[in-house]
Amino acid sequence: MIKCAIHDGPQKFMTTKIVFYSPGKDSQPWLDSFATALPGAEIWAWTPECAERQADYAVCWAPPAALFAGQHKLKAIFNIGAGADRVMQIPDIAALTKGATIIRLNDAGMAVQMAEYVCHALIRHTREFAHYEAQQQRHEWKTLPAIDRARWPVGIMGLGSIGARVAQAVAAFEYPVFGWSRTRRQLPGVVTFSGRDNLERFLREVRVLVCLLPLTGETAGILNADTLGKLKPPAYLINVARGAHLVECDLLALLEDETLAGATLDVFGEEPLPPAHAFWNHPRITLTPHISAITLREESVKQIVEKIGALASGNEVDGIVRANIGY
Repeated sequence: MIKCAIHDGPQKFMTTKIVFYSPGKDSQPWLDSFATALPGAEIWAWTPECAERQADYAVCWAPPAALFAGQHKLKAIFNIGAGADRVMQIPDIAALTKGATIIRLNDAGMAVQMAEYVCHALIRHTREFAHYEAQQQRHEWKTLPAIDRARWPVGIMGLGSIGARVAQAVAAFEYPVFGWSRTRRQLPGVVTFSGRDNLERFLREVRVLVCLLPLTGETAGILNADTLGKLKPPAYLINVARGAHLVECDLLALLEDETLAGATLDVFGEEPLPPAHAFWNHPRITLTPHISAITLREESVKQIVEKIGALASGNEVDGIVRANIGY
């Protein structure tokens, strides 16, 4: 029989009860970190056998609907990840959670990782480092011409806390940077566009497109033949948001007709990527296994504990997911 893993401590937070769930993760380090940060709280890892044990707060990633079906007094749900789509896609989530506030992490160490990843992918492509790697294999010594950054305008789709950090990191390397978001944002060194009406104008300014959008009903499939076909050719795609943003067959077709020069992909419609998938062996696709920004446990726990304290004191917290827009 599977037992509920529980940390019970002294008096200070004896009334605080937290249930944790994240598939594929060892839950024990998370339980230990919360126990240290909230001495006296009751913290346990969710399993079906623990389904009826009542919690004040849920901390989770990609939770099953069954986690919420057994809960009747949740005050808030903390999503440990850059996007809340894995919670929001659960059918009838508002009714299932009985109106509990859903809160996403603002950053928790992910923004700098994402900026590193995007800048690496951008510079590797624009400076033609793949070409130099091939030259090394041939023992060939040949210098390629220096690039003109003005010919490599970069577009960032999604200008939240992570997207803004990425945009400014790219701008620091003196590439022209454009940004697009649902609502208008202003960022130093970035030309910004907003709303569907301005999406085409944004795309036509861009040669390297970076997707950092939240996944919602409006953004699913947004990287398709129509949108990618509006980029300055030969264009390049970097997707570090969600696999469902990309229409995979459209990408392959655009690579085939050389509308796109290549792509760096960290996220996919099916993960792990199936062994027979066409992306694995495509010469102009670089892929990584969803590692562009890994959730950092200590930073995440610190942020969640601070927000629990704010909620307990009746104060406002940021990162509240708005059901009408999905993030």
